[in-house]
Amino acid sequence: MTQTLVTGATGTLGTALRPRLTAAGHAVRAASRSPPDQTRGDSDWVQLDLIEGAGMESTLEDVDVVIHTATAPQDDSEAVDVQGTKRLLDAAEKAGVENFLYPSIVGIDNIPFSYYKHKVAAETAVEESDVPTTIVRATQFHSFIAEILGYVAKLPVWPLPTNMQFQPIDVGEVAEAIVDHAMATASGRTDPVGGPKVHSVGELARAYRAARGLRRLIVRCPLPGNTVAAFRAGHATCPDHMVGTVTWEEWLAGRYASGADESPPCVQSAT
Repeated sequence: MTQTLVTGATGTLGTALRPRLTAAGHAVRAASRSPPDQTRGDSDWVQLDLIEGAGMESTLEDVDVVIHTATAPQDDSEAVDVQGTKRLLDAAEKAGVENFLYPSIVGIDNIPFSYYKHKVAAETAVEESDVPTTIVRATQFHSFIAEILGYVAKLPVWPLPTNMQFQPIDVGEVAEAIVDHAMATASGRTDPVGGPKVHSVGELARAYRAARGLRRLIVRCPLPGNTVAAFRAGHATCPDHMVGTVTWEEWLAGRYASGADESPPCVQSAT
């Protein structure tokens, strides 16, 4: 049985990965800075702090595959995504890990956003490591897009950069693609994993508004800057790799049917 460590195991992607890995025959060691009650679920929970490095050696003991989903888009991403990844890679090399799998995000090398720059630096560290590695890039999760629109939904009028382009995908489908590569043989840099359709922000917002039964005026609000221009140019999409099948409209219907949760938490890593 493959012993697989999942960092960031309480996050959006980590949560989707755990049961799929178990179903595929992996023994899952779930790592988090603040792990939940260890009596729950079928994973072996361990505490791991990527910044301090506490518990890293014992966490990697007897591990065959590492899936490194831990990320900090809203905190100190340089400390977590860059330095933390390097620290984990060093420990993985010493532990003899056979495959260090790093989920990343489509387009990060063409979008001048500080968090994305740190993800690129982490990818570089992964590829330059002596550990056999796999990098799987994916487009934005449905739940991430919904979270952003959820903030805007509180306003009476929605000012949005309607021409920005996204290709949202279901996190479960990204998790399935990652499980396919979670084997003892590393795959290097794989083809990206994208959602079934490229949408403008305007299209995404209109579908979101309809799914929630809201009546809000959507106003085009162009934003300056190279980051927005890169999203507008479609650098965050991969139309040649439409792997996902769950559409934005289908995901919305499932999320908001019968007054379902209107505030989906999400940490993109993500992928």
